[in-house]
Amino acid sequence: GSRLGADGKNRHEIMSGVKRPRNDTGNKLTVVLGAQWGDEGKGKVVDLLATESDIICRCQGGNNAGHTVVVDGKEYDFHLLPSGIINSKALSVIGNGVVIHLPGLFEEAEKNEKKGLKDWEKRLIISDRAHIVFDFHQAVDGLQEVQRQAQEGKNIGTTKKGIGPTYSSKASRTGLRICDLLADFKDFSMRFKNLAQQYQAMFPTLEVDVDGQLKKLKEYAERIRPMVRDGVYFMYDAINGPPKKILVEGANAALLDIDFGTYPFVTSSNCTVGGVCTGLGIPPLNIGDVYGVVKAYTTRVGIGAFPTEQLNEVGELLQTRGHEVGVTTGRKRRCGWLDLVILRYANMINGFTAFALTKLDILDVMDEIKVGVSYKLNGKKIPYFPANMDVLQKVEVEYEKLPGWKSDSSACRKWEDLPVKAQNYIRFVEIHVGVPIKWVGVGKARESMIQMF
Repeated sequence: GSRLGADGKNRHEIMSGVKRPRNDTGNKLTVVLGAQWGDEGKGKVVDLLATESDIICRCQGGNNAGHTVVVDGKEYDFHLLPSGIINSKALSVIGNGVVIHLPGLFEEAEKNEKKGLKDWEKRLIISDRAHIVFDFHQAVDGLQEVQRQAQEGKNIGTTKKGIGPTYSSKASRTGLRICDLLADFKDFSMRFKNLAQQYQAMFPTLEVDVDGQLKKLKEYAERIRPMVRDGVYFMYDAINGPPKKILVEGANAALLDIDFGTYPFVTSSNCTVGGVCTGLGIPPLNIGDVYGVVKAYTTRVGIGAFPTEQLNEVGELLQTRGHEVGVTTGRKRRCGWLDLVILRYANMINGFTAFALTKLDILDVMDEIKVGVSYKLNGKKIPYFPANMDVLQKVEVEYEKLPGWKSDSSACRKWEDLPVKAQNYIRFVEIHVGVPIKWVGVGKARESMIQMF
């Protein structure tokens, strides 16, 4: 008997090697990603796009991210909540690839409530497959940093938010997820105790108040229960239902990616475009525009190679003029010239539709602006971005010098307003990286993002 398919054709006819057209229907996700080492001003770009989005998603990382958004003169700080949560007409999604510290989530929400955030609980959706960051993960993060410092004389410079240890638990199959917290609590408690004991065996100084923690977790479970959904089905319906604008807010950045970043001085998740598919459970087909956010110069927090770093008055000027201090850590950021090798590399991985170039106004006072265009190793040009840190430390940067515009760009609102030399700087970046620049940022407010096309 021939086995009939749903439409009456037998299975052989349906699967007969005729290339079925890929289903090109469905809503496409717009993705915003950092193209350098983070702190590029992604929050600003997300905010711009979030005002017209129906769903805003986070797909990786945790509350180690820090996004500042200014609305009506109020500064909101987001770490774990998608920064689209201030849009009262949109839903915000925390995907399965995100690691969630529940006390941090509620603390952050309460801080922003004091500034005027309302009804966020009705607009937040949490994937039941997301892993949970426990307080002991945070403690272990700190202890591991101390250990690294003692053994190697240097640490990674993590935010000590427990993100790395949680992804370690996830990879070693000992982690606990939101779905576990909401299922049988006895079973959850047992697994929680085992996990705590494992860490205590490794770190004898680690103290864990198991009962106190579990009591709190039980309370959090009831508070988040109404927000929790099966993320895969939720995203599927969002994509394949009526037309919707779906936005994905990347955290961290290309050079902090666990695979492609400056390992080991990286974060513990994929912050490049692949993380969107795995962190939300969606097919690559449904990814639409991918926007890279690039600062007009380069900054880096913590340690690790940084070829265009300026340990001189240029670096200091960028640091003070750009207020380069970490949102999450309060650390001074290291500063240097724009590096196009990095941008080309980030574009190879992410395939950017366009760039948003931010903080151009910080360069207003410069007489001359340098841009790193290639790397040399032992006097020879290298056509790639080195994977090995020791090699990257040794590269020599080749610079192009561009004249500064020496005038205030912060009041500019369209391309024509920008000084000619600033326009030249923008065009130079576009031509040498091969990615068009769609926005140029010249200040803090929403209005100071110039749209080019």
